[in-house]
Amino acid sequence: MTGYLHIGGGRTALFNYLFARHFGGKFLLRIEDTDAERHDEEAAKAIVKGMEWLGVQHDGEIVRQSSRKARHTEIAQEMLKRGKAFKCYCSKETLEAQRAEAEKNKLPFRYPGTCCAPGFVPPADVCPVVRIKTEVDGTTGWDDQVQGRIDFPNKDVDDFIILRADGSPVYLLAVVVDDHDMDISHGTNSQNYPIQ
Repeated sequence: MTGYLHIGGGRTALFNYLFARHFGGKFLLRIEDTDAERHDEEAAKAIVKGMEWLGVQHDGEIVRQSSRKARHTEIAQEMLKRGKAFKCYCSKETLEAQRAEAEKNKLPFRYPGTCCAPGFVPPADVCPVVRIKTEVDGTTGWDDQVQGRIDFPNKDVDDFIILRADGSPVYLLAVVVDDHDMDISHGTNSQNYPIQ
């Protein structure tokens, strides 16, 4: 969890707590604090107090995502080696201008692939972010136990950032790695499925 606990977060916590207890699972509490600029320690304390007030008792120690930065970085580096991610040197200003142009033309914005184009030469004086490299063709999907089959056209999935220029992981990377490593699941042992 991150930010202050609100009614929606409380509802989600209660649902997950009851679900875990019903099926004999564990209810774990993780503070998502990888974004140092946005992290608020008072909000983290309020989450813990709010959970106590709700009567939602977590199992084990509270996990701070920031303490797992080395593991997140390890996965990002592995993705770079395998061609599943790439370094992006585009400035925030350039990308914001491209996004504004897309909005003006009523088009969805997708990273244009500038830094993974053939012949691209990275500038020497820029610290890059790391982006996941998504497929352009086909679909990505899974079978959901509530909604059934869900498929997304790959063309609609952006090459989103997974490591910031300062090397810190973003939520979208950290949460998946941590869910996998902590075996967060509705019941299937995710340790049987290595991170791809």
